[in-house]
Amino acid sequence: MKELPVDKGTRVTLHFALKFESGEVVDTTFDKNAATLEIGDESLPPGFEAYLMGMKAGDKASYEVPPEKAFGQHNPSNVQTFKRHEFSADMVLDPGVMISFADARQQELPGVVSRVEGDEVEVDFNHPLSGRTLTFDVEIVDVEPAGQTH
Repeated sequence: MKELPVDKGTRVTLHFALKFESGEVVDTTFDKNAATLEIGDESLPPGFEAYLMGMKAGDKASYEVPPEKAFGQHNPSNVQTFKRHEFSADMVLDPGVMISFADARQQELPGVVSRVEGDEVEVDFNHPLSGRTLTFDVEIVDVEPAGQTH
């Protein structure tokens, strides 16, 4: 059977590493089980999927991914300021603490406290990796039709 290339309608098993430009590893599967995803299922941002297209089992590659193809640029309008009394009195609101909100559709919307000053709490709703150029190392383990089960 001919080796199937990664494309829409395929299930891909792969190892990957995401790294900052400094080389610091943000996330990796190379030291654990490979990840499996269906192309188009939104497990990966579309920009990352585009790099996988055409690769086959056994292929390895490394890509420099600009913010626009990864998690987007940092958007200042995604940083909101709240009053301290809008949170429960026992909630820890130190910079770096992640808190969860519900959006208009009642979907979870995570935010990170970026600043606390007096009665004001600034929360950043940008993706933590927004604005960052990342290195995407990938090794394709297997490619199969998406409907196929083992």
